[in-house]
Amino acid sequence: MNSRIFCFFVVLVLSISVSLVLYTISSPEQKNLWKLNLSGSSILAEACNALIEEKAFFVQENTLKMSFGRTSCTKYLIHNHYITSPLSAEEAAFPLAYIITLHKEFDTFERLFRAIYMPQNVYCIHVDRKATAKFKQDVEKLLNCFPNAFLASKMELVVYAGISRLQADLNCMKDLLESGVRWKYLLNTCGQDFPLKTNKEIVQYLKRFKGKNITPGRLPPAHIIRRTKYIHREQIYSFASFMLWTFVRKAPPPHNLIIYFGSAYIAVTRDFTEFVLRDQRAIDLLAWSKDTYSPDEHFWVTLNSIPGMYDFSPTMSSLLTYVILLPNRSTVRQTKWIVLFSII
Repeated sequence: MNSRIFCFFVVLVLSISVSLVLYTISSPEQKNLWKLNLSGSSILAEACNALIEEKAFFVQENTLKMSFGRTSCTKYLIHNHYITSPLSAEEAAFPLAYIITLHKEFDTFERLFRAIYMPQNVYCIHVDRKATAKFKQDVEKLLNCFPNAFLASKMELVVYAGISRLQADLNCMKDLLESGVRWKYLLNTCGQDFPLKTNKEIVQYLKRFKGKNITPGRLPPAHIIRRTKYIHREQIYSFASFMLWTFVRKAPPPHNLIIYFGSAYIAVTRDFTEFVLRDQRAIDLLAWSKDTYSPDEHFWVTLNSIPGMYDFSPTMSSLLTYVILLPNRSTVRQTKWIVLFSII
């Protein structure tokens, strides 16, 4: 009789235990835990040690919440571990200026911004006029927490490969020159980038060039020449925007400039930035480029190739030394200068 009662008790306990396990696994909270990536060596080590020592081990969600939400700026900066003072004297003495062009994915931008944020740097954020009002409001609300970050004073309705994309960078360049930060180099990125180096590593990398600009490029290959040989026009409609290729030939470039082709993503000095905005050759080249295809792919490198500009890499061989080519990309535009940044 006693053995029957014992067996019944064991079966009852097992049934209840199995039910609790199945319920826990199927609950939303537990599902979130299973979704976590357990590939980190530290988590695996803790789990193994717990098993060996027969201790309970619980995997918790990352408590680092990315969303700005409704919290105050102070709590947001503390909770997300923002750096609020320079990490070294070297970095403090070498502030950087960033341009970030956005049109979507606020969460992605938020991660990028936190990854590159340093209090000694300065950040100009350009939001495409086509972006939703909520997206712009979210970006503006986030930037209000940082005295060294701001929206561009003038927003462009950006057409891919049009002059508006280049103008967005130029608008931020002007704003950054007028900021109170005496930055050394300017870097332009897009909202889907992410740094591969720390701020200190980027500073040390840039210091090696001793005031030279990084505008990778070369003479345009045959299939690229049509971009500046024929007139292209931005076409903007409520349902789409694109570049229209015409068969109307363009006039030769101003000032007998030789047109180079290269990356739209650059790292340039303060002096070069002032030259781009104020020198007559740059002003005339910009006007000439307004009806070309993807002018940001020839504008920077062409100006930096003018004798006396100390171009860093006018040849493709130099470009490949410092830039990692991304798969499934057909132009130098998409290579960036990926030693420092990568596309998410």
